[in-house]
Amino acid sequence: MPEKILMPRLSDTMEVGVIAAWHKNVGDTVKKGDLLAEIETDKATMDLESYKDGVLLHRGGDVGAKIKVDDLLAIIGKKGEDISTLLDNKTTPAEKKPTPVQEEPKQTATEKKPAIDIAKMEEVVLMPRLSDTMEVGVIAAWHKKVGDAVKKGDVLAEIETDKATMDLESYKDGTLLYIGAKEGEKIPVNGLLSIIGDKNKVDLDAIVAASKATPVLQTTNQETETTDDTNISAAPKEVEPALAETNGRIKASPLAKKLAAEKSIDLSLIKGTGDGGRIIKADVDNFTPTQKAAAATTVQNYSGSTEEGFTDIPNSQMRNVIAKRLGESKFTAPHFYLTMEINMDNAMAARQQLNELSPVKISFNDMIVKAAALALRQHPAINASWMPATANEDGKIRRYKHIHIGIAVAIDDGLIVPVIRFADNKTLPQIAGESKELAGKAKNKKLQPNEFSGNTFTISNLGMMDIDEFTAIINPPDSCIMAVGRIKEIVVKKETGFDTAQVMKVTMSCDHRSVDGATGAAFLQTFKKYMENPITMLL
Repeated sequence: MPEKILMPRLSDTMEVGVIAAWHKNVGDTVKKGDLLAEIETDKATMDLESYKDGVLLHRGGDVGAKIKVDDLLAIIGKKGEDISTLLDNKTTPAEKKPTPVQEEPKQTATEKKPAIDIAKMEEVVLMPRLSDTMEVGVIAAWHKKVGDAVKKGDVLAEIETDKATMDLESYKDGTLLYIGAKEGEKIPVNGLLSIIGDKNKVDLDAIVAASKATPVLQTTNQETETTDDTNISAAPKEVEPALAETNGRIKASPLAKKLAAEKSIDLSLIKGTGDGGRIIKADVDNFTPTQKAAAATTVQNYSGSTEEGFTDIPNSQMRNVIAKRLGESKFTAPHFYLTMEINMDNAMAARQQLNELSPVKISFNDMIVKAAALALRQHPAINASWMPATANEDGKIRRYKHIHIGIAVAIDDGLIVPVIRFADNKTLPQIAGESKELAGKAKNKKLQPNEFSGNTFTISNLGMMDIDEFTAIINPPDSCIMAVGRIKEIVVKKETGFDTAQVMKVTMSCDHRSVDGATGAAFLQTFKKYMENPITMLL
């Protein structure tokens, strides 16, 4: 039967969404994961993907139309299905993508099941979908406690998604009456996050009972260590500084890390009092210089272990998504690899001259981004995605008119890919400034959804880590990713004898379903011309 897609809440303060663009027309075949539309919220423009297969039977508005959260956005079903009954009731909320529910015990005759739709209640704050792949949010920190007065715009909490840690602001005034989870616990998207209102007018018990269909998941932030039972000492251990907790990995809340950075405090010298020795805000606030000297004396050099054992480290939200998406890419897309050596003598000289005039320091990676973007203009077959076959049609290749370059950035929790949009139309100083800003946001987990989505080609550069060359896994939905090695000096033979040259190797991983070897090679030849003659990038 046909299924309604309702306008999702794509930001914490979103009440309506504006249709910025439709990517499917009525009658088009839609596959799970296809881009349906671009939705403009009060904070960003985000891509909306379909979560089912079928045919687009109805669109809830034209480009520019405003649709309230949980109102009808689209209908997807089988071709020719009757949708008149769905159109008669366009505003049934909370039907988009049901959250897995746990079976509740059978009720007795005297019990009544709550019949409250909490999605319609002004006092209820549900866990918003803060990234395109987010399924649950982890409470990184609460900025308000039960009983506190809350004003519109106040930061309620920090929510860790699979890609970033984001501030959640209140969109109404009132008193914080209830919180749905403690720090470190998970709440599924659309699960009960908090209740804000007047305690004399809100039935907390009824709301909480009605939300039981979206239970809070237990925390996975604690680590479990297993050793041989015969080697476990019965004597209680003194709490060690955070550095000794987990092989050098410091466990601390994002807020604690931020405060420590502001106060120039070394987190490794603070004793955590949170779950599993996790450092929390109070630990940073209570830290004094005298503690630092005492803590420093307790840190011991690792001298090896004399007993068998292991430590299980739970995955972060980001690591789970990395494992899932790159696993699917590696074992679904037939990869092949093309490696090319590029003479960087002219690029090094050009960069030095450019930085004498540029308001922002230009890196070699900025030049690589620009060269790749210009090469994609000439080779649009590389700037594409493979669209798998559906029940109704064969697979196809989607070529993009826009060029959005993703730049892989390593952060503590894994890897994220900020995106330079319309990179071919930007100058080198513009690319340099934007790259530095996005990299800083990525490391602080402050990227907005529109800043890490929409890539059409990706660059992964490990040259600064002295890697000569490597191969990278394709970053969906791209067809190609370029792995960049370091610039190194080699001896070359010239007409006048032997000399030295600065060279760099790049390896492009290609999806053979959408890109052929000759096509990829032609792209790399064009990229090489730009890098070996940088002045051509300015023409």
